[in-house]
Amino acid sequence: MSEAMARIGSCGIIPVIKLNNAANAVLLANALLYGGIDVMEITFRTAAAKEAIELVARSRPEVLIGAGTVLDAKTLIAAKNAGAKFIVSPGLNPETVRAAKEEGLPILPGVLTPTEIEKGLSLGIKIFKFFPAENYGGIKTVHALAAPYGDIKFVPTGGINADNAADYFISDKVFAVGSSWIAPEKLIDGGNWAKITRLAKEATALLKSARSRL
Repeated sequence: MSEAMARIGSCGIIPVIKLNNAANAVLLANALLYGGIDVMEITFRTAAAKEAIELVARSRPEVLIGAGTVLDAKTLIAAKNAGAKFIVSPGLNPETVRAAKEEGLPILPGVLTPTEIEKGLSLGIKIFKFFPAENYGGIKTVHALAAPYGDIKFVPTGGINADNAADYFISDKVFAVGSSWIAPEKLIDGGNWAKITRLAKEATALLKSARSRL
């Protein structure tokens, strides 16, 4: 397992970030760090993504910065050049997975079905994003999908929040949880860093409590 993946597993939470203004990137990284989270995924859903990743990589090297919504090899290479240390994709694109391996970047491709899992396994993937998690049965589906495949694990993302996160945190099939509730777009745009820090602290406390029961 790569160092980046080990850090993701140790942190247990990947805040999934949509940034409209790259100038907010370092302030957001600070807020998450104060809340005990040193991993963040900045999605390529806005034009600010590349610059935001560059700013965090340069100014907050203690944060493991990743790129999300990476749909092709071109975007993956742009993310790596900006300083991304891991890649997240909503689906499983073999071309993107192969590009990640060529560039030496760990990747979490999204899956929903056994067919997609088996395709990922053939490409050397053992940890998958499960997206959108709550729309497709949540933690019950995670366990059902994992059952035939031994030691694979998932990073469920989508529809997970403070009310249901513990169901995922307590599962030995969950490597980490992708989270948009800790740093939602509205709080970022409003500069409400104190609330983001509070949400991060609450999430890390919930994670610690759940993991203590594993």
